[in-house]
Amino acid sequence: MNERLQGSNSNRSFLGDYFDVFAAAHELKSPVALIRQLALNLKDLDNLTESTRQDYISRIILTSERSLRLTSILTQSEKINEELFNTEPINIKQLCEDVAHELTPLYKAYGRKIMVKGRRSAPLVVANRDLLRRILLGFGDNALHYSNKEAVFNLAHNANKIRVGLRDFGPSLSGININNQIKQQRIYRPESSGLGLVIAKRFADAINGNIGTIRHRNGMTYYVDVIKSEQLCLL
Repeated sequence: MNERLQGSNSNRSFLGDYFDVFAAAHELKSPVALIRQLALNLKDLDNLTESTRQDYISRIILTSERSLRLTSILTQSEKINEELFNTEPINIKQLCEDVAHELTPLYKAYGRKIMVKGRRSAPLVVANRDLLRRILLGFGDNALHYSNKEAVFNLAHNANKIRVGLRDFGPSLSGININNQIKQQRIYRPESSGLGLVIAKRFADAINGNIGTIRHRNGMTYYVDVIKSEQLCLL
């Protein structure tokens, strides 16, 4: 009985590790393929204007930075069970604005915008700044594939929590219970989302937060609920 149980747990662990490797490869495939295509385009220098050449170079740099950001997030996710993460009061609107500012050059390269909407002064939240930032960056990276117009961070109150949502306009995830899908690691979309949500769930659990989605006819809103701080925001 114990041997069967150990074998079953071992198989689940193997399948989980296999999913992580498969999803990681799928997650990095898109930016690497884009870099390759842009590099091939640059070979045809005689038919490129200086403006187009600079645009290709800029997109290669920005896409490379996105790939490095993805690998950094993957590395951090593997350490999630080995470390204790300190929490602190955070100005959530300011953090959203920082993330939007960081992603603006990448969005601009694709002719899109990312911005923050919400109350002028949102309450503070209690979280680990780095993990929460990585969650929001993941949402922003994912929305870039689907938003054919501006992507917007929205802030909303939810009892003793603050909800930060980001809307995309891609195909909805199949299934009803997003938490069960994340737990089973069976989330798939054409570009990414699968591994991104699994990692975001790990990060959110580490800061006593919660992630989820709201389905729309033409897309999804990804959100993270974070505990509201009792301290007052002076900004």
